[in-house]
Amino acid sequence: MKVTCLQIDIQFGNPNENKKHVQEEITKAMANSPDVIVLPELWTTAYDLPRLDEIADQQGSDSQQFLSQLAKEHQVNIVGGSIAKKTADGVTNTMYVFNRNGELVGEYSKAHLFQLMDEHLFLQSGNTKGHFTIDGAPCAGLICYDIRFPEWVRAHTTEGAEIVFVVAQWPLARLDHWRTLLRSRAIENQCYIVACNRSGHDPNNEFAGHSLMIDPWGEVLAEADKEPTQLSATIDLSKVQQVRKQIPIFADRRTDLY
Repeated sequence: MKVTCLQIDIQFGNPNENKKHVQEEITKAMANSPDVIVLPELWTTAYDLPRLDEIADQQGSDSQQFLSQLAKEHQVNIVGGSIAKKTADGVTNTMYVFNRNGELVGEYSKAHLFQLMDEHLFLQSGNTKGHFTIDGAPCAGLICYDIRFPEWVRAHTTEGAEIVFVVAQWPLARLDHWRTLLRSRAIENQCYIVACNRSGHDPNNEFAGHSLMIDPWGEVLAEADKEPTQLSATIDLSKVQQVRKQIPIFADRRTDLY
């Protein structure tokens, strides 16, 4: 399975321009025939949280139509980063996943809101897990701050996830945490981690880039720098079961104690 992360800069509070850019980037990515394309967190709006009532996508319908059409047109799976979804109960930070036929196969709203960037003041947390399947592979989707909760990642891998897709707007100031946490999550869950971060700046932050793809041993398959780029690597899913048989941590867990 060939995966491409679109590590893009995002225009602050400008969904229309961001959609145009993403469409161009997906078209460009298809020159390398990926099986999966991954977008970063909040790629439509960036962190223009105070204006979400104005610029968030009503019920996520516009974003769903946009991503579905691109997935079907290019016959590619799209892990659609996340967008600000406006509902009657508030705005959620929501990921959509589409298969090669343009069908919605996954939806996940960020469960852990990051108070340091005021998410709790403008967003509602999600209450479901991020499981989905693409091309027969059991996967999970998580969003940025979620990776600081190892029990949340483990809740997905104990239920079969072999690839964990992480989409983010992770700041440069905490780049070391980003790299360390992602490698740790791969090692302790014996799974692939595909992490797509954004590049660039907004009025309050500089973002780290450094999208990563990590194998079940914790080996880095590919890593970007902080500039906008497209990062690709090939995933061999048979390696997940090889590693899990060699060091059987899932079988050796003491579920009677924890």
